[in-house]
Amino acid sequence: MTKGLQMKELTKYYNEGSNRIAALDHVSISVEPGEFVAVVGPSGSGKSTFLSIAGALLKASEGEVKLNGNNISALTAQELADTRLKEIGFIMQSSNLVPYLNVLDQLLIIKRMSGKVKREDKEFAVKLLEKLGLGSKLKSFPEELSGGEKQRTAIARALINDPNIILADEPTASLDTKRAHEVVSLIAQEVNSGQKAAIMVTHDERMLEYCDKVYRMEDGKLSLQQAVKKSNLKEPAGTR
Repeated sequence: MTKGLQMKELTKYYNEGSNRIAALDHVSISVEPGEFVAVVGPSGSGKSTFLSIAGALLKASEGEVKLNGNNISALTAQELADTRLKEIGFIMQSSNLVPYLNVLDQLLIIKRMSGKVKREDKEFAVKLLEKLGLGSKLKSFPEELSGGEKQRTAIARALINDPNIILADEPTASLDTKRAHEVVSLIAQEVNSGQKAAIMVTHDERMLEYCDKVYRMEDGKLSLQQAVKKSNLKEPAGTR
């Protein structure tokens, strides 16, 4: 069975009056386990539509999406919800943390959505947060965290169910250079160590050095821009 994420001949149409607009135009991409891919391009080029279809949030008009060999294009709404919860980790432009939950509970609420929280779930969450340099912040609330700490919490939340796929939408948009490198370095390390397939939509060219390949989206079409030699992954600030 083929692992990772495969998208084949994806097209997404929208109707505008009597016109049919192709937000995506026969897009194909394959992202293997352990591969970190960036997608760049101007606003309105189709990047958000592309990521929404990759994340099972939106269905394509044509084409197919396979996750670890399974065609998710044909799944029911409930099956898609289960797939998003168990197999896909989302890291958004803003951390989207729940204001009234502390850092540890930000992760455990995801486990509660899957069922009961077991002792080993809590232990795994604590270890994950410690690994990401948040061991001293377990009981802190979002308002007490820096921008970088919020995004690291969001990364931990995306990883708590050990997903096969990581999708990041402009994860450095609100961060300074140091924190941006810290966050994307962490994502790259998790992709490599956990053999996860990852796609990052970004306008931030500083972050492309962490990626294996860079694709460009323009007018709904996707093309390979370059294969990038990864920089040596440094230990992110705050993880010591």
